[in-house]
Amino acid sequence: MIRFAQPEWFWAFALLPLVLLWRGRRGPVAAVEYSDTGLAREVAVRTRSRTGWIVGLLPVIAAACMVVGLARPQRTRSHVEVTARGIDIALVLDISGSMQALDFKVDDTPVSRIAVVRSIVSRFIDGRPDDRIGLIAFAGVPYMVSPLTLDHDWLLQNLQRVDTGTNDDGTAIGSAIAAAVNLLRARATKSKVVILLTDGVNNAGLIPPLAAAEAARALGVKVYTIGVGVRGKARIPLKDEAGRIREVMAFVDVDEATLQAIASQTGGRFYRATDTDSLRKIYEQIGRYETSVQTMEKFEQTEELYRWALFPSLALLGLWVLLRHTRYRRLP
Repeated sequence: MIRFAQPEWFWAFALLPLVLLWRGRRGPVAAVEYSDTGLAREVAVRTRSRTGWIVGLLPVIAAACMVVGLARPQRTRSHVEVTARGIDIALVLDISGSMQALDFKVDDTPVSRIAVVRSIVSRFIDGRPDDRIGLIAFAGVPYMVSPLTLDHDWLLQNLQRVDTGTNDDGTAIGSAIAAAVNLLRARATKSKVVILLTDGVNNAGLIPPLAAAEAARALGVKVYTIGVGVRGKARIPLKDEAGRIREVMAFVDVDEATLQAIASQTGGRFYRATDTDSLRKIYEQIGRYETSVQTMEKFEQTEELYRWALFPSLALLGLWVLLRHTRYRRLP
């Protein structure tokens, strides 16, 4: 990149038109007078006379080059090294049947919980380019959708395939936390985080939620818990024996006390989301709490280029002086 260290010298260009006007002013009284202009006309058509104006421009061009040189043109080469030390995050999503409840809205249109969660979690992943992120889905049992990876495009593709009805129904919160901790335990990363989202009460699995939380705390894993869904009854679409979809009003509940205890025990936080906007803000807030560390080193090499302007300027002045006293010498 070319830059100028002292660009204020460019104001001197404003003087060049004044110099040209001064040089073009009416000259002094002629030293030799002719009774006939024919001789002068003959002299004017000669090559030396026609090109004489170029010699007059040499000092002006030299002055312009001098101004550019005084402005100190520089070539800079910059190199920035960024070292990103991301954190390891295990996203744990509930895919039990109740996640089909239509109590969330997008543009005033009822949307299932799982659809909204996929959209918001996708945005969360996009905002964490330096972090290794894994994905675990659970209902009656947990299963790993993606191991910890920096390939977030591949992770997002797998996230879009997460849906209800692909696992034994139920809510195995304790087993899901244990699976997430097991995913993170082998990593030497200083910061390890689990973000657990559920809309129910632990009713499956072999591991109690608080026992799993104790294991997470012992291994230095922080657990954020999110309870989603309205309190009371919600519309849930169900498929009957004939394959038809019908909606039923079902009672839904979130074990807030257990989720709060898990978060408190591991140094995380508990959140409650009852609509799309609150869920989006929760993931944004977690993103602000768990930030990646970046160090930046900038190297800059500067090369002075003023010689490329000053040396031609001196050469043009020397040529002008030489021509004025030899081939293009003027009479007094």
